[in-house]
Amino acid sequence: MSVNKIEHIGIAVKDLSVSIPLFEKLLGVKCYLVEEVAEQKVKTAFFKVGETKIELLEATADDSPVAKFIAKRGEGLHHIALDVDNIEENLSTLHKEGFQLIDEKPRKGAENFSIAFVHPKSVNGTLVELCSSK
Repeated sequence: MSVNKIEHIGIAVKDLSVSIPLFEKLLGVKCYLVEEVAEQKVKTAFFKVGETKIELLEATADDSPVAKFIAKRGEGLHHIALDVDNIEENLSTLHKEGFQLIDEKPRKGAENFSIAFVHPKSVNGTLVELCSSK
């Protein structure tokens, strides 16, 4: 597996209209993008902090993964996203190494990234997202 950087840290929130101003105060930067990803049933808000981003995630449907996460665990850290060059190759490598994948093939994510998730059971309870802009 070849990782370029931590792309972003995802945080599940109940209400972006409440959380965006809170994180703007906390981070000292403005939210630069709010985007709905209909396929994921989520609305996202992004903040740039150095080379890393913070992504806030609000569910747009009760049956979305983010809504289920909040119902089970409450608001908070949802995932860590890793920037990779060749997402398909990295997924194949992880699979061969015994990691359980949620996505065997990439799908469309926010900011026009290709994304895929590694199951938290394989990574000490941490949901890991692979991201590639290529």
